[in-house]
Amino acid sequence: MAKGKILIVEDDRDIVEMVAYNLKEEGYETLSALNGEDGVQLARKRQPNLIILDIMLPLIDGFEVCKILKNDDMTADIPIIILSAKSQETDKVVGLELGADDYVTKPFSPRELIARIRAILRRDREHRHTSKIQQRGDITVDSSRHKVTVSGEEISLTFTEFKLLEFLAQRPGVVLSRDQILDAVSGDEAVVCDRTVDAHVKSLRRKLGKAKDYIETIRGAGYRFKEV
Repeated sequence: MAKGKILIVEDDRDIVEMVAYNLKEEGYETLSALNGEDGVQLARKRQPNLIILDIMLPLIDGFEVCKILKNDDMTADIPIIILSAKSQETDKVVGLELGADDYVTKPFSPRELIARIRAILRRDREHRHTSKIQQRGDITVDSSRHKVTVSGEEISLTFTEFKLLEFLAQRPGVVLSRDQILDAVSGDEAVVCDRTVDAHVKSLRRKLGKAKDYIETIRGAGYRFKEV
């Protein structure tokens, strides 16, 4: 039985074949799409456990694919790892702000990519088996259902955004450094750059809407969930 179903959205056939081969060797089922439009359609139709997504794609680029999938209720919860030759920090931040859970630059090690896939899928399984509900003012975090509501209305978060909110909400009033948040949310295999946490916080605040002020910035120190 396959460990999970992974969609590879990449226009370089050699990379698709190499990644698919290594994933199959590890026991994963693979799907592939050579352009952004097909990637979106396959994600909706086949509901993979995780998506590996290139940025420089025909028809629709990877950033737009990520945006489409994260704004679609059918695909919003599917973790995305961006795999790209674009290695500038600004590109990584854009990808993370759009909802990607990780960012791997080319050239890359297949072993490292698989380690990151395992880490994300493991954390996803752990969350699905956790039965805990936190009520913090207008925000309710239901870990067992991977669900967040603001004033009773459900909002769609990526896995990383959910983990970030959950981690902060569990420690109201406690100032947490960016390093502490990175360790808790992303694990050892995570993309680490100075603005990674800031990018996720910015995206999370936008989705929280009127409840965004529950996440406080502590200048020079990190972030804190407001005591309520």
